[in-house]
Amino acid sequence: MTYQEEYQSKLKTAEEAVKVVKSGDWVEYGAFAGQAYALDAALAGRAEELEDVKIRGCCTTMPPQVIAVDPDGKHFNYSSFHFSGLERKLGQKAQAFFVPMLFHEYPRYYRQELNHGEVKSNVVFIPVAAMDDSGYFNFGPEASHFHAMVEAADTVIVEVNASMPVCYGGYGENVHISDVDIIVENDRPLDEVPPANFGEIDKKVAEFVMGELFDGACIQLGIGGMPNAIGKMISESDLKDLGIHSEMFTDSMVDMVLSGRVTGKRKNINPGKHVYTFAMGTKRCYDFLDKNTSCAIFPVDYTNDPFVVGSIDNFIAINNCLEMDLYGQASSEAAGIKQISGTGGQADFMLGAYRSKGGKAIMALSSTVKMKDGTVKSRIRPTFDPYTIVTTPRSMMNYVATEYGIVNLKARSTWQRAEALISIAHPDFREELIQEAEKMNIWRKSNKR
Repeated sequence: MTYQEEYQSKLKTAEEAVKVVKSGDWVEYGAFAGQAYALDAALAGRAEELEDVKIRGCCTTMPPQVIAVDPDGKHFNYSSFHFSGLERKLGQKAQAFFVPMLFHEYPRYYRQELNHGEVKSNVVFIPVAAMDDSGYFNFGPEASHFHAMVEAADTVIVEVNASMPVCYGGYGENVHISDVDIIVENDRPLDEVPPANFGEIDKKVAEFVMGELFDGACIQLGIGGMPNAIGKMISESDLKDLGIHSEMFTDSMVDMVLSGRVTGKRKNINPGKHVYTFAMGTKRCYDFLDKNTSCAIFPVDYTNDPFVVGSIDNFIAINNCLEMDLYGQASSEAAGIKQISGTGGQADFMLGAYRSKGGKAIMALSSTVKMKDGTVKSRIRPTFDPYTIVTTPRSMMNYVATEYGIVNLKARSTWQRAEALISIAHPDFREELIQEAEKMNIWRKSNKR
């Protein structure tokens, strides 16, 4: 049987395909820009026939139809490993639940934790590009844990999207037709995520971060306005031969490459390759990645492995957080009990970058935030409010940057950390922070004011 004959033998409508899902099953959805729209809609159409179907997704840009038709969760239970803005809203209505994780461990969950107890992986819905002549379906701009999902699932259903870019990688970026049980076709444009806007404060923070970069450095950037500001400054700088090894590939990285600032020539691992595990951006970003041999997508247990990151010389990890306490703990994913995003790869890269020869990990944040009621609060806090989730522990914190400067917390005592962090807090809040630090016994009389 030829690959095309096998393809035709496995081809079904989405409605036919989802009939394999039974009550009580665990169903795996896609992640990020890789979503199986037709299969989601078809499964939603079976809501009244099913009970207790548990669904796992990750940072979806797709409004899940299974939630739209079943907002009370009588038939479907939806969980996510990393909340998108959409899932954040669903979580506030108890329509989506969060799964804490370290991003580099994501594939291990499928290989080690699932199918060894009551947590199963029965059916997987994976969006893929068109099959190539060798019988392989490329996962497109998302490889983080997809191959591990295929390995763990009882039934593998791929949703073929002719608009999906083909993203070349090191390994784990595709699935062979022999490992696929059912094929569904659904051609549609990928969801686009426009770059976040950045303001004057973001630019000021970015300027301090830029002062830590140098020719030949290998860069990891997080998500949001501030990383975009840094990316723009890199594109407009005179830095040479930078490298990219990041979990996420974005539009700002396209600019960094096209400007000639990023070549990857000096990388001691994967030289000349712009390495990532998923991409979220505009069509321009996806088109840039499509069959681009200078880019390499890998599973997340490679890109985010702290030991892999630590083996890359001159690695600079740049991430951001919501707030930080005077001990140097960072809260980056939640506000009190409200889950906003997820741990993602922040801890992975914070640990890995510090292990790198010549490397450093930078946490960037604006010094203040304006609340909905118009009040302004310091992002640098004496202590966190109750129930605050700590994303990066104080023992892992390296450099911290605000619009008032950048400080290094490594090897610093609690009073040295308090002094350093207060020095880059907004001036309007420094005296109050000093008073609180004194109450906490982490302020010495000899400290600078």
